Amino acid sequence: MVSVRTLFGIDSDLKVPAFSERDTHVPDIDDAYRFNADVTLAILAGFTWNRRVMVQGLHGTGKSTHIEQVAARLNWPCIRVNLDGHISRLDLVGKDTIVLRDGKQITEFQEGIVPWALQRPMALIFDEYDAGRPDVMFVIQRILERDGKFTLLDQNRVIHSHPSFRLFATSNTIGLGNLNGLYHGTQALNHAQIDRWNIVASLNYLPPNEEIAIVQARVPAYANEKGTKLVAAMVAVAELTRKGFAVGDLSCLMSPRTVITWAENCQIFSDTALAFRLSFLNKCEEAERAIVAEYFQRCFDQELIESHLHQIKNAV
Repeated sequence: MVSVRTLFGIDSDLKVPAFSERDTHVPDIDDAYRFNADVTLAILAGFTWNRRVMVQGLHGTGKSTHIEQVAARLNWPCIRVNLDGHISRLDLVGKDTIVLRDGKQITEFQEGIVPWALQRPMALIFDEYDAGRPDVMFVIQRILERDGKFTLLDQNRVIHSHPSFRLFATSNTIGLGNLNGLYHGTQALNHAQIDRWNIVASLNYLPPNEEIAIVQARVPAYANEKGTKLVAAMVAVAELTRKGFAVGDLSCLMSPRTVITWAENCQIFSDTALAFRLSFLNKCEEAERAIVAEYFQRCFDQELIESHLHQIKNAV
């Protein structure tokens, strides 16, 4: 058992189980990662008391990474499965395959990722949980209960989960579907499935100071006074896009991942405006680029060619 206060710097007397040795499935520790205290405690509850934990939040907030980094510090093996539209029941459960044994071709059942993970000390993360196909989701429903057994019908075999098997999921929506048009491809989830998740944690964007620190950790060249001003202005632009999205002025917003990409591209091009255009502006709807250019002007005091003012000057 390890102390949460020591390991994660959270003011709590909680002690959580951890493995003493790492294996190839344990994620690498990212020293730059910053933990959200509430979400970390929710994830630790999943590891400690075998609770099914779903982390919901906007894109780029680091939901999957958060779970991985907790697992990394507990030396807990961890795998991620992206529930995109191509994942089928056979991928999850398993299927008969033809293998070559002793020079002969024979048909052999090959376990899918779910029975494979269930029998091991493993944290299984379903990414994009709200994008899974309905037929796939009902396979998962069988193992959502803490002591849920998994039946391989083809094999007439019942699989009991390993005592250290853990189940997590991440999603952009909370199972209500694509309400604002931002997450095309997500689906409304069966409420019986949502009801089986014991803990639902919400992870949204960090306060500006913490986001600045993350960007500087990822791009160490900006970890100085001049770099801090530049990154602070970048984060300010990102904040404006998020507020613009919230009030309906924009159909897209800038995630922390994009801010980091922008900072990295700044180093490549040595031009903040060009890097901004290539990292984010060109992803926006053409009709909205003038608004985004105005956000940039407010934070950097520089007109982009996409701004209304620049276009008016050129017209005159």
